[in-house]
Amino acid sequence: MNDKPTHVPEPETANELASGSSALDPRDFRNALGTYATGVTIVTAMADDGKPYGLTCNSFASVSINPPLVLWSLGMYSQGLPIFQNAAHFAVNVLGVSQAALATKFSKSGVDRFDGVNWKPGLGNAPLIAGSVAQFQCRAANRYYGGDHVIFLGAVEAYAYNKQEPLLFLSGGFGRFVKGDVAVPASS
Repeated sequence: MNDKPTHVPEPETANELASGSSALDPRDFRNALGTYATGVTIVTAMADDGKPYGLTCNSFASVSINPPLVLWSLGMYSQGLPIFQNAAHFAVNVLGVSQAALATKFSKSGVDRFDGVNWKPGLGNAPLIAGSVAQFQCRAANRYYGGDHVIFLGAVEAYAYNKQEPLLFLSGGFGRFVKGDVAVPASS
């Protein structure tokens, strides 16, 4: 058996998959996905014009430990898509529970998202946001087209983290994890 993928969908195929021919109700499908709690990140890159760019993202995931790879996805029609497609590096800033207002700010269009935000340039000048629970500095390794999104694969070249509490997103709102709510049986 060959584990190597034989085909990566091209943008035309992705558009075909996103044609709306699915029998699933998009709003209800989104509601179902909303039952899965995720962390909240701000993914950043430096635009070609030298301006920092970032957006709130909860589609971040680990892909591989060795080599260290992560992924995140962005809507095909996002205004920031060309910035991330052209960036050699991006950073994933995992937000802390006290940063919900920042997550909201970076989810809005038509505002200067970096106004008043404490950040410093990381690899490839991708902004590293102060106070983040974790930061992953990535070289843009590849991208794949899936439905109405582009999936960005990043090779992690540097990272940092602390023991602060992460911000979570569930059912359309922000929250936190309360340890000890569910009894976990001891393993034998």
